[in-house]
Amino acid sequence: MMPDKPFDACSFDAAMVDLDGTLVDTLGDFVATVNAMLAELREPGQLSQQLDAATVGRMVGKGSENLVKAVLAHAGGGLPARYAEAFASYQRHYAAINGMHSTVYPGGLEGLRTLQQAGLKLACLTNKPLAMARQLLKIKGLDGFFSEVFGGDSFERKKPHPLPLLKTCEALGTAPARTLMIGDSSNDARAARAAGCPVLLVTYGYNHGEPVCEVDADGFVDSLAELRLQK
Repeated sequence: MMPDKPFDACSFDAAMVDLDGTLVDTLGDFVATVNAMLAELREPGQLSQQLDAATVGRMVGKGSENLVKAVLAHAGGGLPARYAEAFASYQRHYAAINGMHSTVYPGGLEGLRTLQQAGLKLACLTNKPLAMARQLLKIKGLDGFFSEVFGGDSFERKKPHPLPLLKTCEALGTAPARTLMIGDSSNDARAARAAGCPVLLVTYGYNHGEPVCEVDADGFVDSLAELRLQK
């Protein structure tokens, strides 16, 4: 699904690109991590509860802390009260699993090349912890595209708050109105609208189980390979 017309590259000085659900399909990493965490938390003799990809996918997108809390609430049985222990377990398992069950979306590399060839400054802006984001970008060979990388722990607030976008624009030296946000969910769109940034959404990511095309955005694409920047 292409935008109604190509985005004019002359309208932008930079682009901020989300990571999970936009550039890389990391759902397999999340599923493996939360299930390893739950297995570690279970009491002796207690049945191990396995969460499937559809369930975990609805919980992804608002940062690691929110994901762990959502998983614990879903599992119940007193686990929500063990958040601190669970979060430490999650971080440990994710560090070991990061990138193992994830793939770059078809068209991801092509999209980044299009942005780069248009002369835009590029930043990766994600709610994933910064260290994990940098590691994943390097594993997948995407790190060379970005002059800046910011994670969910880089600022005082996470998307959908506009602060990460505004701070990223400051780092890039660009005005929000000339900095395109590319993401996969209402988190990205809400943050962009509040920050005064134009926003393009992909249709294949993690939008909390809700239709992404119902989100207020300036355009949608089914693949970043379809991204057109008119010069």
